[in-house]
Amino acid sequence: MPHNSVPSTDFVTWFRSVAPYINAFRGRTFVVAFGGEVVADGKFIGLTHDLNLLASLGVRLVLVHGARPQIEQHLSRNNIEDRYHQNIRLTDAETMQCVKEAVGRVRVEIEALLSMGLVNSPMANADIRVAGGNFITAQPMGVIAGVDLLHTGSVRKVDVTAIKDRLAHNEVVLLSPLGYSPTGEVFNLTLEDVATQAAIALDADKLIFLMDHDGVLDKKGDLLRELTVDQANTVLSGKRKLPDDVGLFLPCAVHACEEGVARAHLISRHVDGAILQELFSDIGIGSMVVETTLNTLRDATINDVGGILQLLHPLEEEGILVRRSRELLEREIGRFVVMEHDHRIIGCAALYPFADEAAAELACLAVQPACRRRGYGDALLKHITSEAQAQGLRKLFVLTTRTAHWFVERGFKETDIGKLPAQKKSLYNYQRRSKVFVKALQ
Repeated sequence: MPHNSVPSTDFVTWFRSVAPYINAFRGRTFVVAFGGEVVADGKFIGLTHDLNLLASLGVRLVLVHGARPQIEQHLSRNNIEDRYHQNIRLTDAETMQCVKEAVGRVRVEIEALLSMGLVNSPMANADIRVAGGNFITAQPMGVIAGVDLLHTGSVRKVDVTAIKDRLAHNEVVLLSPLGYSPTGEVFNLTLEDVATQAAIALDADKLIFLMDHDGVLDKKGDLLRELTVDQANTVLSGKRKLPDDVGLFLPCAVHACEEGVARAHLISRHVDGAILQELFSDIGIGSMVVETTLNTLRDATINDVGGILQLLHPLEEEGILVRRSRELLEREIGRFVVMEHDHRIIGCAALYPFADEAAAELACLAVQPACRRRGYGDALLKHITSEAQAQGLRKLFVLTTRTAHWFVERGFKETDIGKLPAQKKSLYNYQRRSKVFVKALQ
């Protein structure tokens, strides 16, 4: 950027908006899982830039890589049949040798790319130290439906103490899809098993799967950006055929959340900066699985004043809402309710009763632009309506300049200024020419 240029307002607004995420993520543990395709396709270079940024922000990273295409290439080169039983690779001695060679090559390539520090690149001055070791104890899967899977195994134990020690020294831990037994045997594991068990054992804040699809889609083909564990189980138990990677990773995401992992994300590996777009925006770019809903509707407190002002300010600038000073908002904070999503205020509304005339005004109904059309406005309206009814009020009115249709669609009817409570009528601003809508309360 030239020295005499000025950052755009959009950039400043965006940079401020990500500050809460930066503060929240510092010192947290994220487990990021990606297949060998990311390395084979040359996409890992871009991913290293994002991982470097996360590490520089104080995120503790555990990376779990796969090696399926590399293993298949080694098997083909050695004329070894790639055998599966119930969608699980059967790993005999010859196959195991190819697995070790392929995983070793992938791991070396990943470590090399994470070690880049080219000037004039996102990796300039990067100081990523990669830690590895025998962190995963494995056990054989054994005989399934009469077939011995030999050197194919599953995670038995994760060395949490050793991994946390490396993370505490600001190292990135890289886990390969291999595990070791107390008897010295090596087992071929799946990246989803390693990633899920590591996230659970480490009590990770996030488990992130990079996959071929954008996330979980509904029956109409629309992206489901947030699912509770119950909703995800409904998707899995449905009759609809799911893409292979969704069918593979979604059960892992559910299991991780059931075992205490705070969030699990399924995002596309094909989108440049997908991890950043998913983690540093309210709406995200993929599908997030949580144990229960992240939405909370509650009474506002004095600590919410800053968040409410930030929400209302753009609407005040556009003339949609009447300006409120911080001092006024602090005095009237008891009239407000806020809608939180993942501990961030995304909506608010206020109720101003006029008990003498059994009426109340609905004011400051606002929802963050990125979160609109998701039912939050309706939830706020329903809450305010219930509160007015609980106070024995018989009608709810609103003054608006831009959102008349929204209120009409929800049962409000236009009326004239003379029908306002006397106190409100005396304060009516004729320059704004707000329209008055009223709704009878049952």
